[in-house]
Amino acid sequence: MDVGEAESAPVVRQGSVAWEVLLPAASAPARARGRSLQAALREAVRSGRLAPGTRLPSSRDLAADLGVSRGLITEAYEQLAAEGYLRSGRGAGTWVGGAVRAASARARDLAPRPPGARADFVPGTPDLSLFPRTAWAAAQRAVLAELPHHELGYPDPRGLPRLRTALAELLARRRGVVADPERIVVVSGVAQATTLLGFALHARGLRTVGVEDPGSPQHDDLYAAAGVTPVPVPLDDEGLALGPLRASGVRAVVTTPAHQYPTGIACSARRRAELLDWARSVDGFLLEDDYDGDFRYDRAPVGALQGLDPERVAYAGSVSKSLAPGLRLGWLLVPEALADEVIERKRTMDLGHPTLDQAAFTRFVERGDYDRQLRRCQHAYRERRDALVAALEEHFPGARVSGIAAGLHVIATLPRRYGPEARFLTRVAAAGVAVRPLSACTHARTGDSAEVRLVVGYAHLSPARIREGIRLMAEAGSQ
Repeated sequence: MDVGEAESAPVVRQGSVAWEVLLPAASAPARARGRSLQAALREAVRSGRLAPGTRLPSSRDLAADLGVSRGLITEAYEQLAAEGYLRSGRGAGTWVGGAVRAASARARDLAPRPPGARADFVPGTPDLSLFPRTAWAAAQRAVLAELPHHELGYPDPRGLPRLRTALAELLARRRGVVADPERIVVVSGVAQATTLLGFALHARGLRTVGVEDPGSPQHDDLYAAAGVTPVPVPLDDEGLALGPLRASGVRAVVTTPAHQYPTGIACSARRRAELLDWARSVDGFLLEDDYDGDFRYDRAPVGALQGLDPERVAYAGSVSKSLAPGLRLGWLLVPEALADEVIERKRTMDLGHPTLDQAAFTRFVERGDYDRQLRRCQHAYRERRDALVAALEEHFPGARVSGIAAGLHVIATLPRRYGPEARFLTRVAAAGVAVRPLSACTHARTGDSAEVRLVVGYAHLSPARIREGIRLMAEAGSQ
């Protein structure tokens, strides 16, 4: 839509659907008002009550209509524009985007830790000392005391109904997904979710799947094990590159849009809309791995891609980064077209996830313990990221840190004087420093690079160990 079209689009005014839909959210308690406004506006777009092309009032006018601060409206507009629900242009105002489909009513790596390393920056593991042992033990005791005997039998392969209901509320609130409990499958982590999706795609006759390049090697191996061949698709500055994706011939592609692994970019609102258009045009699917979507440090996390079209996006997440990977607990939200195959595969694969673990996590979520854990982790990881960036600036002058302020790792590009890459890696390994090069996450092998680009994990390290480890790396790399 160009500026002229925006000016002629219908404008939502006081007394219309938007004002009525947003009024309850505007009356929410002050702490929750911003999030409530965003959720109400997101749902109005999803449900079609705000149709694509509808121009919204200015932030000043809508704030006056609702009796809230202009900042809350501005923040809501910016958040939903980043997620693809809204569009804006200089001098053209804000209007509803065209990417959203109304929801159906029914609707990272596994790298071992290197032994004996003096400093370990290999990404993929959270700080396991932050696991809330007291709260988790209380949840387990309560479950053992209260769980009816009959619930200890073979569970529904989708998971306990009460847990799926709790997850639907949690994911809708925190990640903006369209979460029908009937379409949630409790799984033993994203790895199992990926395998289940691979089998479901294979059953539909799909023999190839696109994977991000660079991306997680885990995706390649898991889809290949399900009989689906991974096809690398390169990235550009906005996410998966559309030209190569269209040329690849695949009808399903894996993506990490909230915080791409490993580059750290966030998929742009425009690219989100383009990916959804592509999926519809080929009658295909986007396979969203939301591996660390709750951890954004410079702003509110961008909502999940699945919320824009739940019939074209399969959404997977887990507690591996927020609690512990050893719990083997995650979730998969499946489009209706894939649901029956995924559920049957889950049934034959393991007869359902362990009931006691599901019940304990249900209580953990319902009592607010999971939200508290996420806040605790977010505070700790933001502090550690800041410590890492400061240490790189001090010990590697001229180094560049790229990617958004989110997640559990950064990409660090070192000055050329530290290259070539192979020599640098040999030196730091000899000094007892474990770190992964970005080249290890790519499909193309171009030989020894003159530039050193590292995927630096930090969540599992204290700020003091981060500073000491970067100092050791710099000393070894300068030899």
